[in-house]
Amino acid sequence: MAIEDIIPLDALYGKPNKKKKKVDKEAMGSSLMRIPRMNVEVVRDLIDLGIREIFELNGRAPETVFEEIQKLKPNTAPWKLPYIKMAVYYSEESLVDPKKMHPQAWI
Repeated sequence: MAIEDIIPLDALYGKPNKKKKKVDKEAMGSSLMRIPRMNVEVVRDLIDLGIREIFELNGRAPETVFEEIQKLKPNTAPWKLPYIKMAVYYSEESLVDPKKMHPQAWI
């Protein structure tokens, strides 16, 4: 009796072609991730625009930022706009309303 008959080799060695999920370390380490409930994909889009710090969103129109992202990435999903609105709100307010710190509040 071979060991494969007792224990499947996948259990010992894992699946051979399983790929690890790529992690965007730059986006994860960005100060933009300090915004509560912020999405990593949206942070990546902001970094690609040149926005690396929270204060850089202060005074910006969320719709304009979203349009700039769409120019860089034409297939940008519309669900990202509420995250951008939330991020701009967070950058402009010193005392944020917890109810507004959820993307659903900006739809």
